Amino acid sequence: MSQNNQFIMALDQGTTSSRAIIFDKNGHIMAIAQKDFEQIFPHTGWVEHDPKEIWSTQATVATEAITKANISPHQIAGIGITNQRETTILWDRNTSEPLYNAIVWQDRRTSAYCNELKEKGHVNLVSEKTGLVIDAYFSATKIKWILDNVEGAREKADRGEVCFGTVDSWLIWKMTGGKEHLTDITNASRTMVFNIHERCWDEDLLTLFEIPASILPEVRSSSEVYCTTSGNLLSAKIPIAGIAGDQQAALFGQLCTRPGMAKTTYGTGCFLVMNTGDKPVKSRNKLLTTIAWQIGDKVDYALEGSVFIGGAAIQWLRDGVSIIKDASDSKEMAAGLKDNDGVYFVPALTGLGAPYWDQDARGTFFGITRGTTRAHMVRAALEAIAYQVYDVLKAMEKDAGEATEEMRVDGGAAANDFLMQFQADLSRCVIKRPQITETTALGAAYLAGLAVGYWNSEEEIRNLWKADKTFEPKADEHEINRLLHFWHKAVERTLNWLTE
Repeated sequence: MSQNNQFIMALDQGTTSSRAIIFDKNGHIMAIAQKDFEQIFPHTGWVEHDPKEIWSTQATVATEAITKANISPHQIAGIGITNQRETTILWDRNTSEPLYNAIVWQDRRTSAYCNELKEKGHVNLVSEKTGLVIDAYFSATKIKWILDNVEGAREKADRGEVCFGTVDSWLIWKMTGGKEHLTDITNASRTMVFNIHERCWDEDLLTLFEIPASILPEVRSSSEVYCTTSGNLLSAKIPIAGIAGDQQAALFGQLCTRPGMAKTTYGTGCFLVMNTGDKPVKSRNKLLTTIAWQIGDKVDYALEGSVFIGGAAIQWLRDGVSIIKDASDSKEMAAGLKDNDGVYFVPALTGLGAPYWDQDARGTFFGITRGTTRAHMVRAALEAIAYQVYDVLKAMEKDAGEATEEMRVDGGAAANDFLMQFQADLSRCVIKRPQITETTALGAAYLAGLAVGYWNSEEEIRNLWKADKTFEPKADEHEINRLLHFWHKAVERTLNWLTE
C-alpha cells in the first residue's frame, strides 16, 4: 500500500483522559478522539484510576479516531504509545485482572515511607543509580504498597503470577491479548528501580523496595517493532512500534533532538525537559536525570524538572471550589486586570516538586484583602504556573552552565497567550509555540513511524516543525524582580506545612 494512503496512530493515555490521534506523512492531524475517565480520591492525598476504564476508554477512542478519519484499520502503518508516567498497575498474569486500582503519579500515600528511606540514608544510592530523588511520585513505593496492602498480592507475586506495568505496559498487554509484557526505557527510568547507567533493572534497588524481579516487564528501546495487535482491537494486526513516557515523547515531538534544546509541557502538571545528549548530567540543583529515548543503540539523556500542579490548578478552581465555570474563562479574567494586586497562590495541592521537593508543603493564597476578587485568584493561579516553571528553568540553567535563549512549549495551557507572555517576561527568554501543539502524541507517532519506515530519518521529521507564535520578553525587569521576590516569599511560607 502506498504511504500516501497510510497513517500513524498515536495512543495518548493521559492523567485525565485517553486520546487517539491519527497523523499523516506531514505530521498533520487527520482525526482526534478523546474520552475522559473517572478520577478516584479514596483518601486525602490518594489518587487512583480504574485500569479497566483506562483500557476501555483507550480502545474506544482508537476505534473512533479511525472512523472519524474515514480510513480502514489496515491503513494504520504503526501505533505509537505515550502515557502518564509513574502511574502503577499490578495485574494477575493468568486472568489479566488488576489486583488494585492504578495508583497515579500524583498519589502521596507513600510519602511517610519515602521520608523513612531518606532518614535511613538511602538518598545517594537511589540518586546515583536512577538519577531520581526519593519521592512518592515514582513507581517503586507504589508497587511495594500494593504488594503489602492488597490481600494475597505478595504471595501471588512470589509465585510469579503478577505483572507490574506502567500504563504503556498495561495497554500493550491488553492489545496483544496478554501475550506481551514489555515497556520502553523511558518509562522504566521513572520507576526508581531502573539503573540508567547500566540500563537494566537494579538488584540493589529491587531488594531495598522488596520488589520481586519476576513481576517486571522486559525493557526495550523507544522505537522498534515490538509486536502487533491481536486483531481483537480494530480488527487488524497493526505493528506497535513506538513507546515513550509523555514528557519524553513531547521532547521528541518538539524535535529537541540536539543537546541544550528544551521544552515545557503545560498539562495537568508542568514538565520542563532539556536534552543533554549521550551522557547523563548529574543535577546539583534538585532536578532529575532521566533517559530521553533510545533509538537503535543510541541513548539520549535529559534533565527534567517536574511541577506537580500546573493546569490542575485551573481544574481545581473550576471543579474543587467553583470559582470559574470553564477553564477557558481564566485567560479573559486574568488579562482583564491591570496586575495581580499583590495576590499570590502557591499550588502545593500535592506537595511541591522541583526544585523544592517538599512533600509536606500545601497550597496557600497570600495577599488577600477586602478588594480581592475571583479574577485576582484566577490570575494568581495562572501566574503560579509560570512562576513554578521559572524556578525549574533557573535550576536547569545552573546545571547546564548557560542561559536558555529559546524554550518550546506545548500542552493545553500553552494555548493561553496571557500565560505564555507572562512566562516569557519572567524567564527572559523567547517562548515558541508550534503549529501542532499535540507534541506528546506527535512524538509517539514519530517514534513509531521511524521504526516502520514511514519516515526515513530524524532529519526528515525535523523539517516538519513550524512555529505558530513567538513570545518575547516585554515587561520591565524591575517589576519582574519585585513579583519574583513576593513569589519566593510565599513559597518559603508554605514549605514543611505538615511538619510538626
